[in-house]
Amino acid sequence: MIWTLLVVAVMAVGAVLVRNRLVALRNLAENAWADIDVQLKRRHDLVPNVVEAVKGYAAYERGTLQSVVEARSRAMAAQGPGARGDAEGSLTTALRGLFALAESYPQLRAAESFAHLQATLSQIEDAIQNARRYYNAVVRDLNTAIQQFPSNLVAAVFLFRPREFFQLSSAGEAEVPSVDFPGKP
Repeated sequence: MIWTLLVVAVMAVGAVLVRNRLVALRNLAENAWADIDVQLKRRHDLVPNVVEAVKGYAAYERGTLQSVVEARSRAMAAQGPGARGDAEGSLTTALRGLFALAESYPQLRAAESFAHLQATLSQIEDAIQNARRYYNAVVRDLNTAIQQFPSNLVAAVFLFRPREFFQLSSAGEAEVPSVDFPGKP
């Protein structure tokens, strides 16, 4: 009888420890996602300033400027890591195109305000990458814990579900922007 109570007590303590670990990982994932959200908001807030700076020097490049504005709108409206990753990848591609376009305007490249905006955006991009790596590491750990025995039993009882990774679309990371200069010789 005492052995049965001892086994039940050990199993109960084990279940509590596993549940606490799962809760901690879930909270870390939520916190890491909040960090990504903050960095993405900073990026979204900076994009209109970059567009305005370029607009002053390259007014007739409306297509490129419009694609950045539209990509920003889609990125701001996207929900969840998968949709956000695709939308942010498109925004990254559009911004690369914008900066490639800016290379053809020496006065724009020399403008201190544009250089500051470009440097700030670069810092934000680095912060997003760091936050994304941390979030994905926490999600990997949480998903692994949810799927491994015996924690998968506890996860099923307490309805823990795997989380989605935050990955930029492959086009946003690898695609080289295509720049068209209509009306230029």
